[in-house]
Amino acid sequence: MPHFRNAPRFRSSERLAVAYFVYVALIAPFYIQRPWRTSILAVAVTAGLWLMAWWTPIARDLAPLGATLAAYREMDWFSSVPHDHHLERAWVVWDRLALDGGLRAAIESAGAILPGILELSYLLVYAVGPAVVVAAIVHRRRDGTDQLWMAYLTGTLGAYALFPYFPSDPPRTVFPGADLPHVITALRRLNLFIVGGYGVHSSVFPSAHVSSAFSAAWGLLRTIPEKRWIGWSMAVYAVLVSIATVYGRYHYGVDVLAGFAVSLLAIPASRLGKSEPGKEGK
Repeated sequence: MPHFRNAPRFRSSERLAVAYFVYVALIAPFYIQRPWRTSILAVAVTAGLWLMAWWTPIARDLAPLGATLAAYREMDWFSSVPHDHHLERAWVVWDRLALDGGLRAAIESAGAILPGILELSYLLVYAVGPAVVVAAIVHRRRDGTDQLWMAYLTGTLGAYALFPYFPSDPPRTVFPGADLPHVITALRRLNLFIVGGYGVHSSVFPSAHVSSAFSAAWGLLRTIPEKRWIGWSMAVYAVLVSIATVYGRYHYGVDVLAGFAVSLLAIPASRLGKSEPGKEGK
C-alpha cells in the first residue's frame, strides 16, 4: 500500500464532482426529508473517487461516470417537492406553436425514418460520457481526460444543480394524450419504458440530455483540436437530441434552451482541466 504522503491529488474534474455533492448536501435540508442521505452520498462519492485514483489509470479516467450516475439518482430524492404545474402551463404554449406550426409534420413527412433517428439519438445520450473518454483514448489524447470531464460534468451537473428550484414534470405526463408524436416506433416504446421506470421525477428544467451532449461537444473540440470534425459531429448529434426531446414530449422547448445555455459554461470550465503529459496513447 503506497504511503499516504504519495496519495494522488484530485484532478480538477474530481474536485468539481465533490463540490457538486457538497452543494446538494447543503441545500437538501430546505427541500427534502431525510437530507442526511445527501451528506452520506457526498462522503461516499469523495471516497470512491479517491480510491479510484489509487487503482488503475483507466479506472480513474472512468470514475466520474459513476459520480454522474449517482448525481442523477440523487435528484430523485427531490421529487417530493410539490409540483403545481404553473411552469409547465406557461412553457407548453411555445411548444405548441412550434409543433403545430409545422415541426411535427416536417419530422413525420418521411414516415418513421426521422422519428426513429430522433428516438435513437435520445436513447444514446446515456452513452455520451464513456464515448468521449473512448474518443480521447482512440485518438491518443488520454492526457486530456480531465479537460473532457470538466466540460461534461459542468454541463451535466450544472443542469442537475438547478432541478430543485424548478419542480416540473414532462409534457407527456402533465398533458396526457396531447401534442404527442403521430409515429410510434419501437425505439420510442423503449425510451418511454426507460424514463418511466428509471427516470427521475424532480424536474425537467434544464434538460440534462441537451446540456450533457453539447458539453461533450465543447470538450471534444478543446481536447482533440486537430480533428475538429469529432467535436462538431457531437454538436450535430446534440441538435438531434434537442429536437427529439421536444418532439417526443420528454421536455419543453425552454428546457432545451436552458440546457444549451448551461452547456456553454463547459467552454471556460474545460480550460481549468489539466493536460497530463505522458498519458498519450496509454
